[in-house]
Amino acid sequence: MKVDAATDALDVRSLCKHFIVNVPKKELTPVSGLARLGRLLVRPKKRKVAVDNISMQLRRGEIFGVVGHNGSGKSTLIRMISTLLEQSSGDIRVFGMDPLRQSYQVQRLLNRVSVDAAFFKKLSPNENLLYAARLYGVDDRSALKRAEEILQKLGLEEGRLTDSMQELSRGMQQKVAIARALLTSPVLLLLDEPTTGLDPRSKRDVQDYILELQRTHDATVLLTSHDMDEVERLCGRIALMADGRFVARGTSEELKQQVLKRRIERGEASEGDALPGMEEVFMELTGHEWLSAEEDVDKS
Repeated sequence: MKVDAATDALDVRSLCKHFIVNVPKKELTPVSGLARLGRLLVRPKKRKVAVDNISMQLRRGEIFGVVGHNGSGKSTLIRMISTLLEQSSGDIRVFGMDPLRQSYQVQRLLNRVSVDAAFFKKLSPNENLLYAARLYGVDDRSALKRAEEILQKLGLEEGRLTDSMQELSRGMQQKVAIARALLTSPVLLLLDEPTTGLDPRSKRDVQDYILELQRTHDATVLLTSHDMDEVERLCGRIALMADGRFVARGTSEELKQQVLKRRIERGEASEGDALPGMEEVFMELTGHEWLSAEEDVDKS
């Protein structure tokens, strides 16, 4: 499907998402008698805001990074853009099209990779990839050829393509998930923590391939990550996300300069001092402690 190169690949305006959830027990005030019985029968609810007034525009061929802890709203944002979740309010346009009203056309333009990718575990990578290809109308021969090319570049041994998915390591499964997303040559790629759990070499292979896609296919990428080195290497612009909101955005250089300027104004630094690292930038601008992906999982 052809798209207008002059149209923003992604245009998100005032996007919000809230859920109705049970009130945690620690937040409930003590009650007794009939009130306590009523609470056992009907658990009090509250409104939880997952994404709060997010706006962003991505140009064709741009790689845009979103950094935040688990629970900050990153995955909810990705799921709304990918048509898996309906927003509570706000607008999304993918190459000018509404994902809710034109879901079929939008789904042909984008694909998503998540850290918790699902497979038919007893089937092989080849069988999983063929199943996905048929859903998108890609013939078996073309799908297998493209899958082998992608997986070779991602560093997956050809001999593992006929093993069952449950025999593959977490990193190998993630490479298959990435290959599956790329089978249809999407022009908008939504990558939700795509390299979490991969060894350093595999991470580099995936990052190299993302850059190759940008260079050769003018692909637009929305990337969420805990890996600051990855975000700095891949992304032209970065948004720091906390409590459902973008609290800061810009190039890595602009964000670092912003923090250095704050420190100079507070008398904690001087002109000419070295720029802070991105972990320091995150903590300064969000007010949250920086956690790696592994630490964030343990904490949650």
